[in-house]
Amino acid sequence: MDTVGHWRKSSYSGSGDGDSCVEIAHGSVRMTIRDSKDPHRAALTFPVPAFASFVEALKKPGARP
Repeated sequence: MDTVGHWRKSSYSGSGDGDSCVEIAHGSVRMTIRDSKDPHRAALTFPVPAFASFVEALKKPGARP
């Protein structure tokens, strides 16, 4: 079983209390994502290569509003 590493907040977390975003944890073969406002609820897990492709797609022009 892949263990979840240290959780870290997105660099896009807003000012103030800074808890209105997502957190990610990097395991050896999976990336896990959770809602920072409710960290005890279910988290999403992705294979590292799939998550890396997702992040690269977000970096492309026009990917974000």
